[in-house]
Order: sequence, then C-alpha cells, then structure tokens
Amino acid sequence: MSAPIVIHRPSPTGGRRVTIRGQIAGLAHDDHDVVEFLRRAGLPDAEQLLDDSSWVQWRGGRAHQYQAA
Repeated sequence: MSAPIVIHRPSPTGGRRVTIRGQIAGLAHDDHDVVEFLRRAGLPDAEQLLDDSSWVQWRGGRAHQYQAA
C-alpha cells in the first residue's frame, strides 16, 4: 500500500502540490503549509507525520524543499 499523503515534485514557479488520498489539498510553499493541509484533513499531529514514509511520500526532489529546481 502506498502512503496516503503525496508531496509532489516542486513546480517550475516554486511550491509543491499536496494530495491526500488522491485529492488535491493545495500548493505548499513550506512545511507549515503541508501541516495546515493535513490539519484541515483531520490529522492534528501532522508535524510528526512528515518524515514517516508510511504516511508521506515525497516525490521528485528532496524532502522539505519547495523551491523550483
């Protein structure tokens, strides 16, 4: 089973699209944005999930980096 949260590759203009269970949550420009999207989705302890590969998959680019390549 794949992680329910996917943080996609940085966009050319910066930021990363975040999907939760296949639904677009928004465009994150930093970890705080991701945590807010997860909180809105009902995950109050989201900060602790960002480095848990069973919850979050970081695609294309280094984790926690949101700038365009």
